[in-house]
Amino acid sequence: MGSLKGLSSHLASLNKQIKFATAQAITSTVRQIEQAQKAALRDTLDNPTSFTVNAVGSVGARKDNLKGRVFVRDIAAGYLEPFEIGGVHKLNSSALLNPKDIKLNKNGNLSRNKLSQLKAKPDVFIGDIGGTNGVWQRKKAKKGKKNKKRQKRSANGTRRVREKTRAPKLLIQFGDALTVKPTLDYMDRANSMAASLLPTELSKAIDQALSTAN
Repeated sequence: MGSLKGLSSHLASLNKQIKFATAQAITSTVRQIEQAQKAALRDTLDNPTSFTVNAVGSVGARKDNLKGRVFVRDIAAGYLEPFEIGGVHKLNSSALLNPKDIKLNKNGNLSRNKLSQLKAKPDVFIGDIGGTNGVWQRKKAKKGKKNKKRQKRSANGTRRVREKTRAPKLLIQFGDALTVKPTLDYMDRANSMAASLLPTELSKAIDQALSTAN
């Protein structure tokens, strides 16, 4: 009877070791997938922000919950979705902001508050010029002799037509959301990596658990 109790205790201990090993294997797998997805974002997207790359995260498994997952946080998932399944760019406003003659941040994008900052400037306005709708900046008139003196009247007494002001500079053009070609392969990468990595990680973890149990 004593040997049966010992065997039962040994099997119970072994079962705990196997569950722990399985949790370790799952966790190791999802961590590797997480890093691969972050690397894919850097390689696929044009100079993505750290916010976008770090939106990818993972949750490891526990011996009482043998599930792990890799995810993309909600905000980034919203604008990354077209790069996975196709569609059009997700816009933060009613129009696509296409920077033209304006300084961008280190990631090559408009800063979050740039449009509000521009609207506050007295020489900047939003409007449609020649069929192009966007944010424009008025240019200062060229300085010259004719601008410093009052213009003379013509021979018949009428005042000469003033020189035209300089055309404003287009800072940001408004446009419609553009179609996105799916390039991320996020789901395919995750599934193929899980199928490839998990058996190997599970084998290593169980071998280690068994050697510890002995």
